[in-house]
Amino acid sequence: MRQLAERGYTNLLTASRDELDLRRQSAVEAWFHEHRPEYVYLVAGTVGGILANSTRPADFIFDNMMIHATVVHAAWTSEVHKLLYLGSSCIYPREAPQPMREDYLLTGPLEPTNAPYAVAKIAGIQLCQAYRKQYGCDFISGMPTNLYGPGDNFDPESSHVIPGLIRKFHDAKMAGESTLTVWGTGSPRREFMHVDDLADACIFLMDHYDGDQHVNIGTGEEVTIAELAEMIRRIVHPEAELVFDSSKPDGTPRKLLDNSRIHALGWRHSMDFEAGLRRTCEWYIEHHEQAPGQGAGLSDGAQDKL
Repeated sequence: MRQLAERGYTNLLTASRDELDLRRQSAVEAWFHEHRPEYVYLVAGTVGGILANSTRPADFIFDNMMIHATVVHAAWTSEVHKLLYLGSSCIYPREAPQPMREDYLLTGPLEPTNAPYAVAKIAGIQLCQAYRKQYGCDFISGMPTNLYGPGDNFDPESSHVIPGLIRKFHDAKMAGESTLTVWGTGSPRREFMHVDDLADACIFLMDHYDGDQHVNIGTGEEVTIAELAEMIRRIVHPEAELVFDSSKPDGTPRKLLDNSRIHALGWRHSMDFEAGLRRTCEWYIEHHEQAPGQGAGLSDGAQDKL
């Protein structure tokens, strides 16, 4: 939204979860036929980290399957000019060769801790391809890597690793605690991209891509969870000592995207990871009382990203 506004777009339509339940086909159809959007960025979903995926698998597969189905179908019936659907890097097999190319999809078993979510996101890709094949819709798909940045979900039960660790360190510092426990061994490797880079990539794909194949969106850079935790510790709570709880799951050992296709199209990320991480930590420290995931606003343990 920020980037579209900065580029001069003024007729920007949104639908928050309070205004529209994207799991309800009739409501979504009515919204689309009333507002008649020309371009659609389908970024909505029920999302979360290992804990949320492991404890609420039914919510993750049902919500996401329904959201994709209702929005894509309504985009077709209301004759949307173009739609961009965003998936997730967790769509690839747990043991996929690294870095992961687009054609590795469906070549092996998924990571068990987030398989229901991954199945739903894969279905979204297939959905866009099916409407393109049967009806000629210009529906495209992008698969972003792990994201971070201001405005993220910092709820301890449903957040992803970066906002989860930022909040853990900040809470520990406020409570005067000197030891902080991190789930897992710290050895898994992850690729992270700032949300502003993803926004730029989405607009780029909307303007420059019309292919059937989904496109990876990442940085090509990775860090271990231990390295990540150490970086956040230095920024937020330098006095803390890190302890890794190896009894907790690590998740997929490595998830690095092959970004050759989007690079060939002419797009690359621009945000330096350490600089982006520092900015995100500083944003949370300044806005933690109002940050998403604070207090009772997310008591159901889930957040729709719209």
